[in-house]
Amino acid sequence: MKTEIIKINREQFEEEELEAAAKCLREGKLVAFPTETVYGLGGNAFDATASARIYEAKGRPSDNPLIVHIAEIKALEELAVDVPDAAYHLADAFWPGPLTMILKKSPRVPKTTTGGLDTVAVRMPSDPIAAALIRCSGVYVAAPSANKSGRPSTTKAEHVIEDLDGRVDVIIDGGAATIGLESTIVDLTGEVPLILRPGYITAEQLAEVLGEVRFDEAVLKKSPSENVVARAPGMKYRHYAPKAPLYIVEGRNEEVIRYINAEAVKNAAEGRITGILATEETKKCYTGGMVFCVGERANAESIAAGLFDTLRSFDETGVSVIYSESFADNPLGTAIMNRLLKAAGYHIIRLKKDEEK
Repeated sequence: MKTEIIKINREQFEEEELEAAAKCLREGKLVAFPTETVYGLGGNAFDATASARIYEAKGRPSDNPLIVHIAEIKALEELAVDVPDAAYHLADAFWPGPLTMILKKSPRVPKTTTGGLDTVAVRMPSDPIAAALIRCSGVYVAAPSANKSGRPSTTKAEHVIEDLDGRVDVIIDGGAATIGLESTIVDLTGEVPLILRPGYITAEQLAEVLGEVRFDEAVLKKSPSENVVARAPGMKYRHYAPKAPLYIVEGRNEEVIRYINAEAVKNAAEGRITGILATEETKKCYTGGMVFCVGERANAESIAAGLFDTLRSFDETGVSVIYSESFADNPLGTAIMNRLLKAAGYHIIRLKKDEEK
């Protein structure tokens, strides 16, 4: 398959520029496109064959549900049944934007799109290209992240081309995603709203609208969740992984830096290259290895935006192992650490405090 690359200026474009891609969606073909969170791989949500092609192109397990992207709130009436008032309250507060809601699905939505579940995940992206593409296509667009399954999500068109060139019909190059982490997912089908995937919209923000909101137990675990039912994307399988093994080092900053520097020296003596995922505040503290800066601790959004790009950058260096600082104290720490833990396969090195040694 030859993949067509269409470059669009997010700041200034005409909807006619998207017509070729929109036509592909109407015909059951696949289109990768930018959103404010990450790039998505889209197909017609009502077309079971198109959804099956998404799973095939990504190498994605078929029980891992897709998110349906919409451009108007009235779409909820076609995609879901028994929509609670909470959904409309959240839509008023956060749509368009990086929030996905889990609702009881309409019979019109094929189970191929929902990973076999009786629920459907829905969100309204704020990215102007994504919104225009949905409107132009006239279909609701099922779209997981536009990467090979298990790899770091794609925040730039070049990432998508690297993973999916020759596997999809069209890739829209709209520049870098602005947020860099996938949407927050909240399940509204139970008595108490449950966060199934943390993201840019925090639990505190959701609670301001919903009152009570809880994290699903699987989100807070620091261990794999292969035995759970994937009620939302990202709950069950390993995701976001670079090619080299990744370890998260937890402890006081000075202890983390000392440990990683020692490992870099040890690895160098064995002919192994160490990758180090650091921040603007700590990058000069490392004396060996290949240091990549993910962002500033003082700017939570910069770490979120840079995480997947940084993880992918290590793949180009030939590092043997990667050590990352922890970001649990970051305002977006729950979301960032959720992704980083999965990328590391839950490999955590916890350093004891001096008084505990």
